[in-house]
Amino acid sequence: MIEKINWNDVPVEHVSPKMERKLVYGEKVMVARMKFKDGFRVPLHHHINEQVTQVISGTIRFWFGENKEKTMDLNAGDVVVIPANLPHEALMIGDVEEVDTWSPIREDWLDGTDDYLRQKE
Repeated sequence: MIEKINWNDVPVEHVSPKMERKLVYGEKVMVARMKFKDGFRVPLHHHINEQVTQVISGTIRFWFGENKEKTMDLNAGDVVVIPANLPHEALMIGDVEEVDTWSPIREDWLDGTDDYLRQKE
């Protein structure tokens, strides 16, 4: 079934005091529109999902690799494709709005086992 969805109608999930997200997904792809407060850190992790990150506003500093050997800053308008299983970490510099797309969908985000993001501050 095909239906039109407006981001304004998608419920907001408050993952932590510094992270909120909206999810739209099908069988094979998931899109998340997210907002982060300055200083939010996504710890080093990896997943089976290929990921495309698009920065709408703010800056995200990424570290890639098991030993964080590559550093990259993404600013508004920048996009990065993160291959499946590549370890990565991220720090929000300023308030950040971004859109992530994954394939396959993030089952851990649907079943609530994404503990690495649920920081209590």
